Amino acid sequence: MSGAASAGDLDDLSQLNRDYINSVQTMDVKRFDEILSGDFVCSNPDGSRVDRAGFLQQTAKPIAIRDLQARDVDIRLMGDFAIIHARTTYTLPDGKSGQGRYTDIWAKSNGGNWLCVAAHVTRC
Repeated sequence: MSGAASAGDLDDLSQLNRDYINSVQTMDVKRFDEILSGDFVCSNPDGSRVDRAGFLQQTAKPIAIRDLQARDVDIRLMGDFAIIHARTTYTLPDGKSGQGRYTDIWAKSNGGNWLCVAAHVTRC
């Protein structure tokens, strides 16, 4: 931990990470609208890149996976930005297990709130 980061920031980011994963599973566009920066971008597992509006549109569509869980979450605080690396596990439509990895980058706004500015998602 460095710079202006605090233990409270770690707690906030841990909760935001849980919110992010839950919002993917439950198609919670409203929560994403609250926690994504205006210039948010995401690299999807298929190699496509979407901006904030595209991400919110894809979030509104039902997903085929269920039981999405974040594992081995590593939150790296670096002053007014943070990087979250984690592994995911989930159940595919055919009942088989799936897994992936993600990296989310968060920045603290002038108002002191953390906003996600970028995400990169892979599936194994």
